[in-house]
This record gives sequence, C-alpha cells and structure tokens, in this order.
Amino acid sequence: MFDRLESVVDKFQKLEEDLGNPDLLANQRDYQQVARERAEIAPVVEKFTSYKKLKEQLQENQALFEREEDPDMRELIRDEIAGLKDRLDAAENELKLMLAPKDPNDDRNVILEIRAGTGGEEAALFVADLFRMYSRYAEIRKWKVEILGSNPTGIGGLKEIIASINGKGAFSRLKFERGVHRVQRVPVTESQGRIHTSAVTVAVLPEAEEVDVFIDPNDIRVDVFRSSGPGGQSVNTTDSAVRITHIPSGLVVICQDEKSQHKNKAKALKVLRARLLDSMQREQEAKIAKDRKSQVGTGDRSERIRTYNFPQNRVSDHRINLTIYKLDAILTGTLDELIDPLNTYFQAEALKGEA
Repeated sequence: MFDRLESVVDKFQKLEEDLGNPDLLANQRDYQQVARERAEIAPVVEKFTSYKKLKEQLQENQALFEREEDPDMRELIRDEIAGLKDRLDAAENELKLMLAPKDPNDDRNVILEIRAGTGGEEAALFVADLFRMYSRYAEIRKWKVEILGSNPTGIGGLKEIIASINGKGAFSRLKFERGVHRVQRVPVTESQGRIHTSAVTVAVLPEAEEVDVFIDPNDIRVDVFRSSGPGGQSVNTTDSAVRITHIPSGLVVICQDEKSQHKNKAKALKVLRARLLDSMQREQEAKIAKDRKSQVGTGDRSERIRTYNFPQNRVSDHRINLTIYKLDAILTGTLDELIDPLNTYFQAEALKGEA
C-alpha cells in the first residue's frame, strides 16, 4: 500500500509541475484535465503527509521513552504513544479506503428513473413519494433536478418518472439506490385498514456526454405525436411529444413534458445516451446481463434492496442488514444515514477484491 502511496505523491508533484507549464496554460482543455487529476488525488496526498508526520512523532516519543528515567514522565510519554498509535491506525484505515478502486462514473451527473412495479395505484403513489425524497436530498446537497419525462396517474401517483440530477458527486452518492424498493402501508383506498405491500424499481444511470456515446442519426427513428395526460393549454393541440427508438438496441425513450418538440427531443437523447452508456459499461464489466432491466429486476416484491414500513416508521436495507426507525425523516431527504453505511460497506468489499 505504501509503495502505491509514494507513487501517488510522485504523480501529484508531476501534475503540479505541469500546471506551471506555459504551454499547458495555452490549451484550456488539457489544463482542466490536469487540474482535475490533481484535485482528485490531493486529499490522498494530504492524508498520507499527515500519516507520515504522525509516524515521525511516534518514533520520537518511543525514543524519548527509552531515554527517560523519571517514572511520571515515562507514564505521560506512554499515554502519548498509545494515542499516536490509535491515530495512526485510523489514518491507515482511511488511506486504505481512499486507495480503493474508484468508480470512473462517480463524478458524473445522474439520470434517475423510478417506475411502479407490483401494487397498482399504491405503487404509483410510492413512485411519487420516492421522487420527492430524492428531490429533497438533492436540494439539501445543492444539486439541480430536472424532470425529463413522467407518466402521472389520476390521484397524484406516477407510473414512472425520469429526471436528471446534476451536482458534485451525484452518482457516487446515489448509485447504490438502484434496485427494487418495497413499501408496506395501509393504502388510502383501503377501508379495512389492511397493510398492503407494493414495489417500485429505481434505476440510477451515469449521465453520458456526446463524446462518451455517439448516436448515429441513421440508427434512430424519431416519431412526434400529441402529448397526453395532465398539462397546460398546449396539451393535445400540438405534436410536441417525441418518441425516439434506437434501432440497434431496441431502446425506446418518450419525452412529452415540454411544450417544445425540440426540447423534448433533446431530453430524450440525453436519456438514451445514459441508457446506452450504462448498457455498454455493464457489458464490458461482464457483471450482469446486457439487458438494462437486470439493474432493477422485474419489480416483483421479492427482489428488494430496501423496505419502507410505514406502520413501524421503519426503513430496512437488506444488503447490509441496516434498520432505522426514522422513515418519516428519511422521506424528507435525510438519506445520509442510509447512504454513508452503504458506501462504507461497498468500499470495504472493493478493498477485499484488491487484496
């Protein structure tokens, strides 16, 4: 590990030299790339520098302890040595986590897709609840949320909603939200007071740039039609809705929330690029099947990553056996109590893979 850390320090010093190169300053794109690389490894270098200073202090105190003859002073030095050892162990664990393989998508923005699974109207209502939860979390972290497409129901639910979430670290924080989310509660339409179980699928895709995924215009079919569902005066009067079919993959994206056909097409292409990038990366990693549905399963109740139990005010994440009795707070966007343990767990799993 320490050989890797020394190589990171060497790279950091080289990047700092490059940033002072007048030729690099003349090329804005190259300069930004070098500056970004430097910023990414700067926290590791800072932590390693701190670690080495702690180690020097420990060695100095150990040498002082050997020379000291006064019993009271030896006791003080012994306590200091114990504290330094604890701090060194903590710093070493932090460095191990920082050296864990970095997901190349972590700094990307997110395309969030939430769809109703089993449970009918109750599942659609929970889609709306989850979208509000993620929107409030984004607001807390000062991210920008833009709805790309939605399919509302008559009583406030959503059969599906697709949105972009733009902000620093959006994908790194939300990537473990993908999967089936199960809800247990008494529906508003239930007169007997019985608890129903429904399921919702969540997909979190890294947003793709045009340079990441080239879409050949000859590979897509663009259809326009009149918008349907709740809306303003333009709904059902102009052909503003857009459906894009990617012929090679069979992927279909529909956007109809905007009154402008051009805006709907731009949004649809953004979603299509994200789905294509996700499919390509998953195929390369050979971890799951090419079909993007494998990310969220079928929407069946049994394929769940998390359960939201309203009568008990409980949220349970089944991947890490974590249960929190703060469902009301979680739904207002205080998601870090779930996200932080998930990130720690999967970072530790990544380190095991490196060992």
